[in-house]
Amino acid sequence: MKLEKITYKAGRRYHDACGAAHGLDLIGERWALLVIRELMMGPRRFGDLRKDLHGISANVLTQRLEGLEASGILRRRKLPPPASVQVYELTDWGYEIKPVFMVLGRWAARSPLHDPTLPISAVSIMQSFETMFDPALPGEAVMTLGFVFGDEPFVVHIEKGALTTRRDATDAAEVVVTTQPPLVAACVYGKVPPAVFEGDGLMALTGDRAVFERFVGFFNLPEKAGV
Repeated sequence: MKLEKITYKAGRRYHDACGAAHGLDLIGERWALLVIRELMMGPRRFGDLRKDLHGISANVLTQRLEGLEASGILRRRKLPPPASVQVYELTDWGYEIKPVFMVLGRWAARSPLHDPTLPISAVSIMQSFETMFDPALPGEAVMTLGFVFGDEPFVVHIEKGALTTRRDATDAAEVVVTTQPPLVAACVYGKVPPAVFEGDGLMALTGDRAVFERFVGFFNLPEKAGV
């Protein structure tokens, strides 16, 4: 069997045949993983990506998108009329990295240095639900919840001990939570009662609020690692 030597045009590489090392060659640049994260729930425009990646410059975002496209992890396409805008989306292979995000997220949440008060995007909070959900807690519960962050609607469905999330209209949801992602994180992971934010007009629950109150009980952050 003849091994083919592949030469990369740019970027810092580990020059190591280990699969994990090559994985870091592909996604190890700063911001690359977070760009992938923001595409996990469907195509996004350049401006949407930059808005939700706090602190990234247009130039760096362009570089990361080009690098991930060259690696086959994402692709560009133009939406049909009337939208007619360019979006970025993960390839089928790109989506396969999702379990890595979930393991990494749960592992990192145990860090004593993790600061849950930092900004969090809509996609990130939805992904966190899949990561931190405890399938032993809902029992036979079947529920559908909607979350609206600005003009972005998401749906979370729980059935048979499994949780799924998607970007979608909330028409079929039993309760719809309209707010900002950090406040949902405070309710779900910090166990802050929604009324704290409702009183200030920062959150609105429409529908059966008992569904959301029960939903919050299905998540617990892992214990911090000993130091």
